[in-house]
Amino acid sequence: MADAARAWSTEVSGGVYVRNLMLTNFRSYTRASIATSGTTPLVVLTGHNGAGKTNVLEALSFLAPGRGLRQASVAEVARQGSSQPWAVAATLGVSGDDIKVGTGQDTDTPDGAGKRIVRMDGQTVSSSNVLGDRWAVTWLTPQMDRLFIEGPSSRRRFLDRLVLGLYPDHSRQVGAYERVMRERNRLLSDRGVHADAAWLSAIEARMAEHAVAVATARLDYAGQLAGQLEAAEDGPFPKAELAIDGWLEGLLADGMAAVEAETLYREKLQGLRARDMANGRTGEGVHKTDLIVTHAPKAMQADLCSTGEQKALLVALVLANAKLQSAMKGQAPLMLMDEVAAHLDESRRAALFAALASLGGQCWLTGTDRSLFEALEGRAEFFDVCDGSIQPTLQ
Repeated sequence: MADAARAWSTEVSGGVYVRNLMLTNFRSYTRASIATSGTTPLVVLTGHNGAGKTNVLEALSFLAPGRGLRQASVAEVARQGSSQPWAVAATLGVSGDDIKVGTGQDTDTPDGAGKRIVRMDGQTVSSSNVLGDRWAVTWLTPQMDRLFIEGPSSRRRFLDRLVLGLYPDHSRQVGAYERVMRERNRLLSDRGVHADAAWLSAIEARMAEHAVAVATARLDYAGQLAGQLEAAEDGPFPKAELAIDGWLEGLLADGMAAVEAETLYREKLQGLRARDMANGRTGEGVHKTDLIVTHAPKAMQADLCSTGEQKALLVALVLANAKLQSAMKGQAPLMLMDEVAAHLDESRRAALFAALASLGGQCWLTGTDRSLFEALEGRAEFFDVCDGSIQPTLQ
């Protein structure tokens, strides 16, 4: 392990890294800051359970589009008991450029819950989706360990988060599709057989347009990732095979033109109006798609693999995604790995650390046991997290 560690580069280039981070009224933090040197690829946060390590990673995840690694609402991440809005501010090094970015809670809304606002280099931007145009953030958390045994919705969100790293417009298309679908559901529920047919047809046309865009991005991404997985060298993390199980994705995968697929989906929605009205929901579309992952060496679907094998498959997918982004965009993502080392054996931990260090960007890792990171001594920056404070670890 020591030989591998000595071979790691200590310069971060062509990727995303955090120079400094400041939290205000965020989760367990009243106010906290952390600064890195920007010269090492790995940052390690250690501390006891409940100290606030994951909260730091969640704050970093809000530097990307969406609701962060816990899928929390704007109001949910505010410090309990505080009447002040939360804020996260950072200076990022992005492929040689320094960018100041901030996000937080704007409580000047009618319901008082607030909405999320984003500023970049002092300018307010239209939405958090703009962040995805400049960099990507990806993560692996203990909650994702059940990805392969939970329902399709978790795997679909996982897939869409990965797609977003290559196609920043993907979240807008997914969001637009879901909004129009809810509009269709409400119309069918409120007016039923008396709903205006032309109105429904217009809604369904918009649904079909967004659905085909979503399905196309998913298929293209999955094909690119499959190539990255196939090209990976044999090692402690098994090769994975991917398949997207969705009606619309299936049509496109078989070679159907996007325009024709849109037409077929519109016709399908029209034919399902009565059933969807009775069920109170739309029964067919890209909101039902599933991601199927197979352990290639064993030819075994992931949900049938052992817990350790499932974890190894997840790590393999996250690493392949980071390498794909580096290859396609020339920029490695910011990586967030929460309590990952504790669930890997020694050889896999060493392989993971080496892989993360070689990506070309920065990775933040958390753990309760400092000894799990002994191989990183002198090769990573360590911080102690305790009771709302983040301090460099004394050597």
